[in-house]
Amino acid sequence: MPLCKRTSMGNKQEELETCACMRGCDLTDIMETWWDGCYGWSVRIEGYRLFRKDRQGRQGGGVTLYVNDQLECMELHLGMDEELTLWSAYGSGLEGGQGQITIVRVCYRPPNQEDQADEALYRQMGRASRSEALVLMGDFNHPDICWRDNTAEHKQSRRFLECIDDNFLLQVTEEPMRRGAMLDLVLTNKEGLMGNVKLKGSLGCSDHEMVEFKILRTARRAQSKLTTLDFRKADFGLYRDLLGRVPWDKVLEGAGAQDSWLVFKGHLLQAQERCIPTRRKSGKNTRRPAWMNKELLGKLQHKKEAYRGWKQGQVAWEELSSQGSG
Repeated sequence: MPLCKRTSMGNKQEELETCACMRGCDLTDIMETWWDGCYGWSVRIEGYRLFRKDRQGRQGGGVTLYVNDQLECMELHLGMDEELTLWSAYGSGLEGGQGQITIVRVCYRPPNQEDQADEALYRQMGRASRSEALVLMGDFNHPDICWRDNTAEHKQSRRFLECIDDNFLLQVTEEPMRRGAMLDLVLTNKEGLMGNVKLKGSLGCSDHEMVEFKILRTARRAQSKLTTLDFRKADFGLYRDLLGRVPWDKVLEGAGAQDSWLVFKGHLLQAQERCIPTRRKSGKNTRRPAWMNKELLGKLQHKKEAYRGWKQGQVAWEELSSQGSG
C-alpha cells in the first residue's frame, strides 16, 4: 500500500496509476490534494474504488483513498467533524458476518491547526483505536518530534505524542520523507499488523517520498468483474456513421469547455455501446491500462535507478527531479 503526497496530481495521475497497477497495490492513499467536484472523471483508476474528502471553500488539504474493487470495503462516518479525515473499512465481515475487518484512516493536519481542531482529531483517534485492527496514516505536520526518544519541542507535538500513548498506538515509519523531516506517519493499534515499510521514491517531481507497506491481514476478494472493449469485433463503420450524424455545431452552441466535454463524452459512449462489444478481462495483465507501454515503463525504471543513486549520494537532486518531470 503506497502513501503519496501531494497537491496537484494533474501531471502525476498516469504515474500513480502505473505504480498501483504494476505493484499490485490494494490500497493507495494520497494526501493534500487540490481537487474539487470537476475532477471526478479524470482521477479514477480502473479496478479501484475512489474515496475522497475535499476541503470545502478552500484549496488544498484534501485526502484520497483508492481501494481495490475486489475487496469488500465501505466508508465510515464517526459522527464528528471529518473534513480533513477519511475513514474506511475493508475485510470479510462487513455485512455482519464473522471475519476480519481492518479500519483505515487517512488524515491531513495543517501545520497551523488550532488546538480545538486537534482535540477533535484526537477524539476520533481514540474512538478508532478501540477497533480490532487500525491503520492510521497521514501528514500530521509535527517535524519537531524525535521518534527515537519520543520527545518534542512544541506543545501541540507533545499533545500528539500523549494521544498516541493514551491509545496504545505504534508508529512504524522510520525514515524521513521530506528534507530530513518525518511528516507522514503510519500508526497502528496492533503489533505485527504491518510490515515491509519502505520509501519508494517520489511521485513526479514532488519533494515528498512515497511510503509503501504491507498490511499482514487477509481479506475476502470478490471475483474480478473487470471488462474491456473488444475492438476486434467492433463495427467502426457504424461508429463513424453515428458520430457523423450528430449536429455538433448545434449541440455545443453556447456550452463552456466542461459542458462541451460532457456532451461529447455522452455521444461517444452511446455510439461505443452500440458498436463495440465488451469481454471479461483475465490474466496477470488484467489491471494494466492500454496506454502503459514499454516507453513509459522504461522511463519509470530510469527514475527508479536515479532515486536509488540519490539515496546513495551518487545522483544530485536536480537530476532526480528531471526524471520525475520527464
